[in-house]
Amino acid sequence: MIQHPIAPVYDAESRILILGSFPSVKSREQQFFYGHKQNRFWKVCAQVLGCAVPESVEEKRNMLLSHHIAVWDVIASCEITGSSDASIRDVVPNDLSCILSHADIRTIYTNGSKAHQLYQKYIFPVNGREAYLLPSTSPANAGYSLERLAEAWRVIGDIL
Repeated sequence: MIQHPIAPVYDAESRILILGSFPSVKSREQQFFYGHKQNRFWKVCAQVLGCAVPESVEEKRNMLLSHHIAVWDVIASCEITGSSDASIRDVVPNDLSCILSHADIRTIYTNGSKAHQLYQKYIFPVNGREAYLLPSTSPANAGYSLERLAEAWRVIGDIL
């Protein structure tokens, strides 16, 4: 079993929660979310929020918190081969109550279909909070250009 090594990013002002499935190998190495250079999460968020693409972990954290966005993952631990969502098994979900009880989360989004599927299976039955599916920013989602992703992700900017 691989344990999730990254603490959630949130504060009392967070209004939106974005959940991935489980950190990639690169993210686990960097100890922060969406660490693979080919993942378009930071580019998409920067475009939607109208700011520069953050480079450092501190810049990434500041961009999220200054725009009232919380980020974490659905899975606390699992068996996974490399970074492949398709290989995920033996899931232990994260307990989102630490975020939901300390922040005014108004909307929950999942980054990709695997995160959404796992949320629906493990977390929705516990908290009853609806989550909305956004297309994955992963490089594996080659069907979506950066522009198409940004268009789909604009809903987060609309809420803020």
